[in-house]
Amino acid sequence: MALMPVAEALARVLAGAEPLAAEAAPLMQAHGRVLASDVKALRTQPPANVSAMDGYAVRAADVAKVPAKLKLIGEVAAGHPFDGTVGAGEAARIFTGGVLPPGSDTIVIQENTTRDGDLVVVTAATPKGRNVRLEGLDFARGAALLPKGRRLTDRDLALAAAMNHPTVPVHRRPKVAVLATGDELVMPGSDPGAGEIVYSNGYATIALARAEGCDVVDLGIVPDRLAETAAAVRQARDGGADILVTSGGASVGDYDLVQKALAAEGLALSFWKVALRPGRPMMHGRLAAMHVLGLPGNPVSAYVCAILFLVPLIRRLAGRADCEPVPESAVLGCDLPGNDERADYLRASLAPGPAGPICTPFPVQDSSMLVPLAKADCLLIREPLAPAVAAGSPCRILKLGL
Repeated sequence: MALMPVAEALARVLAGAEPLAAEAAPLMQAHGRVLASDVKALRTQPPANVSAMDGYAVRAADVAKVPAKLKLIGEVAAGHPFDGTVGAGEAARIFTGGVLPPGSDTIVIQENTTRDGDLVVVTAATPKGRNVRLEGLDFARGAALLPKGRRLTDRDLALAAAMNHPTVPVHRRPKVAVLATGDELVMPGSDPGAGEIVYSNGYATIALARAEGCDVVDLGIVPDRLAETAAAVRQARDGGADILVTSGGASVGDYDLVQKALAAEGLALSFWKVALRPGRPMMHGRLAAMHVLGLPGNPVSAYVCAILFLVPLIRRLAGRADCEPVPESAVLGCDLPGNDERADYLRASLAPGPAGPICTPFPVQDSSMLVPLAKADCLLIREPLAPAVAAGSPCRILKLGL
């Protein structure tokens, strides 16, 4: 199978990937998730005319000329409406959030009054409607304030709560199963024997998936045996995984058994091999309803492919419209030679510069090296067959998160 351009590979990964079914999520579990339908207000806010300040509820006509002497007839606190009526020459003590009593139409702030028992003296004229939050000032019952497709922010959750929604309709969280293969892999904390290496790929993959709001199932490491690899694939499928992410074993060597195991279970292969460095042996397909991404075994290759393909797929399933990574502009910090037929995603540092951030790729880009990946601020993108460029030239980058 010929090398596939990165853009075409991503288009195939996203083709047929539809947002997952809706569910009612409690507000405390809805942050960052995407609304599956409009959310309408179940109440009016505020539900009545209320005071915006501590002071006195009065008739504006009574305080047009000052000083004005008024008789205190009661008190209004938030949640405790006054059951009387404010008449001519009368006032009711009121606190912020209190419902304006019938007959009153303005609030005199307490700083503009003096008091002697039941006598209130108003010292500053206060026009009608001053310091009053009118009924419906914020929103009215039935208003669609949070639209379908919106990714909920912390501020949106506050609004949904004020609208009287204990839950909101959001797309289900994608379920991602992560599987590593290889006789050479041992877990961190082990004492590796001859030829063994410490497994690291899954930690970054799982962290990325969780950061995108996924439920993650860690299937661990399986040895290079077809039966056990196929059993792990079935475990992911039968467990309801929306995405199976494998790491390693996707090439064509005698011990690269992931493709064989997936084929035996009925994989519909979409592509294998991408015009990408690092990440050439990247695989994608569908196994019934389950999306399958076969990441390369080298840790940097696996990470770059997860950024370019896994994250967009997760976002599409979660209902997000902003699925694809968006490159930003920077200034190249060093000379670079011409590129070959593969797109390069080079680990690089960023530093402030007068014409924008300066992007400097690390001198060694071996796909096994995790130290440069941990230090990287971004990935510098070089298109296939790009000509040599000099320091100071514009370039495109993908910033890496925390």
